[in-house]
Amino acid sequence: MGSDYPKKIFHWRLIVLILIVILGLSILLATAIGPVQISPLTILTILINKLSLVSTPQDTNEIIIFQIRLPRIILSLLVGSALAVSGVVMQGIFKNPMADPYIIGISSGAAFGASSTMVLGIAIFGPYTVSFMAFLGAITTTFVVYNIARAGGKVPVETLLLSGIALASFLSALTGLITYISGEELHQIIFWLMGGLWNANWNKVMIAFPVISFGIVLVYLFARDLNVMLLGEEPAQHLGIETEFLKKIMLIIVSLITGVAVSVSGIIGFVGLIIPHIVRILVGPDHRILIPASALTGAVFLIWTDTLARTIITPTEIPVGIITALSGAPFFIYLLRRKKREMFG
Repeated sequence: MGSDYPKKIFHWRLIVLILIVILGLSILLATAIGPVQISPLTILTILINKLSLVSTPQDTNEIIIFQIRLPRIILSLLVGSALAVSGVVMQGIFKNPMADPYIIGISSGAAFGASSTMVLGIAIFGPYTVSFMAFLGAITTTFVVYNIARAGGKVPVETLLLSGIALASFLSALTGLITYISGEELHQIIFWLMGGLWNANWNKVMIAFPVISFGIVLVYLFARDLNVMLLGEEPAQHLGIETEFLKKIMLIIVSLITGVAVSVSGIIGFVGLIIPHIVRILVGPDHRILIPASALTGAVFLIWTDTLARTIITPTEIPVGIITALSGAPFFIYLLRRKKREMFG
């Protein structure tokens, strides 16, 4: 393996440890920030009492922490991790620096499912109907795109991208039509399309946690295969990688974790685009470190953007999707300009 390998492993573990510490501090500080200021020391005391099962009278601070702020912060953590890791996978299998989790129409499918549910007043699963239909729309869109692109048992990347763009445009048009005729539901649809975590609760955390956590672990198990895919599909096949199987399983996992993330938070763009690039600059292209580092960085990023969204114009809050788009759009333009320079000099 080489004499540098133990040194590399130590370096990777140190990076992950630093990011875990930053994530822990972010959770603590973000929980302290809000209309009612709660000191980090008070939060730590309440958390320790809760974890040690010490029975204490429930006060206002405890209610604010456990019923309002903490579920929202944990949901931000999960959604940020899911989108960032999905971005890493998409950029890896498509070998395209501008790929993100929504490139094959996942967001458009989710938006169509959610907006249709709001307008038609469907309530099969009670308060979770919108989330379920958004998830169903995301998964169904991915399945349709994959089958449109498949030819002779293979799925060419270019065809998959074009199919995704075409179906996304079609579904966006349908969503626009639904929004136009929505009437009283217009405000709810627009807020959902902009992305936000104001409806966060522990039930949504429990829905998102197992799927996103398991999905990220599964992606990590394929880290070496994704590394080989960076060489190109033909070299990867010569090295024993079943590229079609890898693309299929990665698309399924990305669709699952992105679909769940979108279903609980609405459409939050650009996280999956910018985080993998930032992390790649810091740790390099090896997916064995890129995947966990991106998951942690995505979590930290969305925790702080959501904290900004809920505090920047208190008592009103703005959709977090607006803030991620404001930070992501200039970065996307920078990537385009850099790619153009690489192509034309």
